[in-house]
Amino acid sequence: MMSSVKTSGTCTLRYLLLLILINNYAWDTSALSNPDEGVKLHVQDNHVVMDNGLVQVNISNPYGLVTGVQYNGIDNLLESINEFNHGGYWDLNWSQRGNKGTYFLMNGTSFNVIVQNESQVEISFTRTWNSSVSSSSSHISDKNNSTDWAPLNFDIRYVMLKGSSGFYTYGIYEHVNGMPDFNLNGTRVAFKLRKDKFQYMAISKTQQRRMPLPEDREPPRGKLLQFKEAALLVDPVEPDLKGQVEDKYMYAQNIEDIKVHGWVCSKASDPLVGFWHITPSDEYRSGGPLRHELTSHVGPHSLTVFLSSHYMGQDKLPIFGNGEPWKKVYGPVFIYLNSAPRGTNESALWDDANEQLQQEAQKWPYNFLASTDYPRSDQRGTVNGKILIRDRFASKGDIPAVDAYVGLALPGEVGSWQTECKGYQFWTRAGPDGSFTIKNVHSGDYNLYAWVPGFIGDYKYGNLITVKEGDSIELDEDLVYEPPRNGTTLWEIGIPDRTAAEFFIPDVDPKYVNPLYLKQDRYRQYGLWEQYSVLYPSTDLVYTINSSTYQKDWFYAQQKEIYLFNRKLGEKKYNSTTWQIKFNLDSVDQGTIYKLRVALASTHGAELQIRFNNLGTEIPHFTTGGLYKDNAIARHGIHGLYLLFNVDVKSDWLKDGENTIFLSQVRGTGPFLGIMYDYIRLEAPGKDERNSAEARLSGDLTQTRTTSF
Repeated sequence: MMSSVKTSGTCTLRYLLLLILINNYAWDTSALSNPDEGVKLHVQDNHVVMDNGLVQVNISNPYGLVTGVQYNGIDNLLESINEFNHGGYWDLNWSQRGNKGTYFLMNGTSFNVIVQNESQVEISFTRTWNSSVSSSSSHISDKNNSTDWAPLNFDIRYVMLKGSSGFYTYGIYEHVNGMPDFNLNGTRVAFKLRKDKFQYMAISKTQQRRMPLPEDREPPRGKLLQFKEAALLVDPVEPDLKGQVEDKYMYAQNIEDIKVHGWVCSKASDPLVGFWHITPSDEYRSGGPLRHELTSHVGPHSLTVFLSSHYMGQDKLPIFGNGEPWKKVYGPVFIYLNSAPRGTNESALWDDANEQLQQEAQKWPYNFLASTDYPRSDQRGTVNGKILIRDRFASKGDIPAVDAYVGLALPGEVGSWQTECKGYQFWTRAGPDGSFTIKNVHSGDYNLYAWVPGFIGDYKYGNLITVKEGDSIELDEDLVYEPPRNGTTLWEIGIPDRTAAEFFIPDVDPKYVNPLYLKQDRYRQYGLWEQYSVLYPSTDLVYTINSSTYQKDWFYAQQKEIYLFNRKLGEKKYNSTTWQIKFNLDSVDQGTIYKLRVALASTHGAELQIRFNNLGTEIPHFTTGGLYKDNAIARHGIHGLYLLFNVDVKSDWLKDGENTIFLSQVRGTGPFLGIMYDYIRLEAPGKDERNSAEARLSGDLTQTRTTSF
């Protein structure tokens, strides 16, 4: 995410000299203090040091960039050989008036001690926006030669507690009256670890492996593939990694699952040391619990990404108007350090970090943070209720919305939580009877949103919910979600779970293997988009109801098919793909409207056109038009933004006997533009539909297009 940055003139020299002083201090510090003595803070002109006897953290003053972390006999866990990125830092990407995004290290201009006693130290690094201050005066200028710093006030904080094997960091961002408009394209906290020590990465219980070195990705050791994030390891330092593909997006996860991830020193180290990001809450992230986001990747890098366009699209990022008031706390993130004797299995350190996560979750929301912008538990509220499903074709009575995702987010349209990026979101899962409790909610006005695995569409509670400090709100009556439904199901393809994971995932090309995903999450392998042309070299996919199975016969993504038309030059041509669904109707109910439900798990720059029984008709019976660009295909995801299309199907488009639906992906000129389906269903006309068919068909009938937001 970070790009190279430039400095100039005297500022550059001064800054480099400053870095030398800081780094020399970081490497030459004396032994840690006694843990029984509590937390100490050492403040010098160019650096500050937090030390609790277990961990020592060195931070540049007043910039707030972490230059060193000393732990268990290792003088520094962070990579120090880099020009400006340092070992640990906050950064952001912003743009204005349609300009290209610009990355900045969030280096402060003022340092303050907020809390200092033997039990706790909390320190603050702030910058207040000033339109007259150019980026050059911050010692770090952007590659686009922007003249002004992002119109944002920020306060980056670090907290250390007595007896704690780690430290916390959080940030407070504010846009106020007088500041111009801007787009916030992304922000995160990142740590770059020592590559000579940290070679084993763990992002979950099952996603753990020894990783390549960063130089393994660069020529001649590595070969960049179709996009710069993916590299084939041609001659890696560790020969047994040869032939593997490395790409940071292979390690992205759903936000709801990003709780603990990080790195462990190689097994030969004595002792083994683990460096972990622990996030017990995702309230400050954007896009809801299913948003995919980056975790750790080759570097070795370890990130907590608060906001980005990943798996959502650039056009869905927040735009702040001129003077629009906004304040948000990102974090806290707990940086946890642990260790074990030489020879210990690396996964044991992840297990320990996961246990620490449980302890952090029990303490959330933290009561030791000093900022009044972070509400304590007694300043938050709770919302309780029950949600049921009413689908007369599934059950005569209402049924519990088991495992429903229920959440509070800023007021908006149905499903708008998917792209909501300015506020906080609070989510939970409903129990077996549909009951739910949403805890630790900030004071404010919210809409309540929900969706239920196994059912299409989105729910939004009709009333605004206002949460105040200490509230425990009991919704007066059960919430009832009525999923879109007109008539009985004639046939269906897939599972309505907002992912394409249940469909056919092809085997990876042997020259592009990541061994971690041979048995799990096979969709994460590189180059799967090329396998469609291998499986369907001359004709497109045909799916026959009652004989085909979606697990084997429905490809996980529909793109534009690739044809090599000049092999000598290696040129490629992308032709539209048209998939067919064949099904039988014994007798068409004339004069009525059938309903086709098409739920999409992801789209990227595609257009889906639908035709019934006549591929040659120039104007499709239905088109989605140009779709969103969540880029899940290229980034090894299995879902992005969810969309639901409800298509009215005239009975005279159908016929007795065999019918064919043609699904054409007609837009785009590259391998990554396409569609992932979630679920498709054809419904018979409902009883009310039959009774009113004559009246409805007497006028000009147009197709309906509805989405989840």
